[in-house]
Amino acid sequence: MDPTSRANRTAWELAHQDRVWANDQMTAEAAAGVTLVPSERALLRDILATRPLVVHPQSGNGQDDIALVDAGARMVIGVDYSEHAIHGARGRADHLGAACHYLLGTVPGVPLRDGCVDLVYTGKGALIWMPDIDAWAAEMARLLRPGGHLFVHDGHPATDLWTWDPDEPRIRPDRSYFGRSFVCADDSFPAHGAVMWQWTLGRIVTAVVTAGLEIRRLDEYAEPFWRMGDVDAAAFRGRLPNAFALLARRPTAG
Repeated sequence: MDPTSRANRTAWELAHQDRVWANDQMTAEAAAGVTLVPSERALLRDILATRPLVVHPQSGNGQDDIALVDAGARMVIGVDYSEHAIHGARGRADHLGAACHYLLGTVPGVPLRDGCVDLVYTGKGALIWMPDIDAWAAEMARLLRPGGHLFVHDGHPATDLWTWDPDEPRIRPDRSYFGRSFVCADDSFPAHGAVMWQWTLGRIVTAVVTAGLEIRRLDEYAEPFWRMGDVDAAAFRGRLPNAFALLARRPTAG
């Protein structure tokens, strides 16, 4: 693990440790399935109807894992490099009786064999922690069996450019869509000096295609997948892209 990723891991451990007080709220949200948004459910409906085995790299709090099981997944295997996140997610799944299993691991480096799952589900702030988008895409493809799917629902690469001004949308003067990285603000999450990586939408799509996957769907949304502190910024009111979903498939042999 490179020094920046190692420092980011420490930042996440501190952030998850700081949020222990929110465990009851996160458990209630997981039980209600509210973190799996309607657009995700629509795109995944046919896949989840087949009762797929799912892996969720960078699974974090694990709330989506419980929602995926409730929506039809046979089992969800969550993978995260934060011990505090894994501990919390495992406790919530056990409490709710959900078929979720958790592993401590990095991305790339997921401790699972090649071609072992039907669906890789990821996103909700995952890609900004990847210093090598090509290595990420190759790892996602490695985990999929032939005919399996990759599903990403994440913040749009442009959303980190918008200010949170309530009167009208503005572009932050300290950010660039084509920048390499930036430091997570102290009033954001996980803070603690964590470094986020900036990938354009074109770069993400190219990485997925180069990894050998076929793009089946690419959608963009005005609504962000998460509003920190329920922020009501003008940039979130329908004029600008704030989230995207990508569905890709690993081709079958021949």
